[in-house]
Amino acid sequence: MEQTETPKVNKVAVAYSGGLNSTLGIEFLRRKYKAKKIIPITIDVGQGEEEILEGRRKAKILKINPLFFNLQKEFTECWIARAIQANSDCLGYPISASMARQIVAKKVAEVAQAEGCDALLEGSSGKGNNPYCMHNVFKMLAPEMKILVPGRDFDMTRLEEEVLCREWGVPVTGTITGGDDKTMWCRSVASGSIELNQPLPDDIWMWYRPPEKAPDQSTCLTLEFEKGIPVKLNGIRRSLGEIIPELNMIGGVHSIGKIDIFENGIMDLKRREIYEAPAATLLLKTHQDLEQFCLTKDEIQFKKGVDQKWAYLIYHGMAYHPLRNHLDAFIETSQKRVNGQYKIKLFKGNIEMVNRESKTGLFSPEIRSMNAGGFNQRRCADRAFIRGFPFEISDRKENR
Repeated sequence: MEQTETPKVNKVAVAYSGGLNSTLGIEFLRRKYKAKKIIPITIDVGQGEEEILEGRRKAKILKINPLFFNLQKEFTECWIARAIQANSDCLGYPISASMARQIVAKKVAEVAQAEGCDALLEGSSGKGNNPYCMHNVFKMLAPEMKILVPGRDFDMTRLEEEVLCREWGVPVTGTITGGDDKTMWCRSVASGSIELNQPLPDDIWMWYRPPEKAPDQSTCLTLEFEKGIPVKLNGIRRSLGEIIPELNMIGGVHSIGKIDIFENGIMDLKRREIYEAPAATLLLKTHQDLEQFCLTKDEIQFKKGVDQKWAYLIYHGMAYHPLRNHLDAFIETSQKRVNGQYKIKLFKGNIEMVNRESKTGLFSPEIRSMNAGGFNQRRCADRAFIRGFPFEISDRKENR
């Protein structure tokens, strides 16, 4: 580490969460980069009061006074709302950390510009997606500033970081296992540090409860959507920022939201990732069902590609790419008819749609039902002929 060259910096803005990397980053700025002024910035995107307070406790030990910005409302109403409308699933889990990182990076870059900084520091390793998510935003908003990522630039392992924390007296929380990456939308457990066949203890979860410990009685709830966004829970109109935490508690108790997958990050390094996302699991599943109810077949098929591209852009640190604006425009237009109310039953990890209602739904039982007349079925004969005619021609050619 002594041989690693460090750039000359004067005033540095830091994305400070109180986690291992950002906390250690403060000492790197003092001891290795020799920064003259450090501007730590803490941003609340719904990671919870406990985590915010823990970050402040560590800040006192480090003798820093972070600037604080509450961006929960922006995160929920602008980002999570769109993520729901876009059925945002990437590689098997709901997009979350990459969204949050880019919101944080944008605010840090804006503050850095206002404060006249010449460098930005982001705490992460070189193996995950985080440095790419933040790097892209930094380069867009503050291209002239140096970007410091100590964990990557000094090529450090977790064990080496742990040793440094002890040597430098850097405050850490419990055992260093990689830490969590948490928002109200989704929690990454131990952030990629879980080994291939490592068992998961029950106490690792914040919301999720294993099926054997879940209630033996099911629970029903109602969700109402307007233009693809949840607006009511159990008949009461509430903000998305209020609905999500409650669904995390309700869903988690009933074993909803555990995700154990192999993930291929931007570096294409396959790793095991553990997530818990009860509210996201419930809302995305219900929203997707509601789209099937309210959109035409062609809209559904086309939107799948749009949704996949939207998730791809966010996951790969391209949230502010011009293409996202075009995708947003289509997604927003597509949601005008996605309105309805659902009754949902939860039981030991299962989500059952008990009742569906929508004034804008396209389901037409008076026409489609086998027990109703609806329309003259003889009209289908010509359509069947047209659809089948190419196969008839193909068969003739093949069997000459």
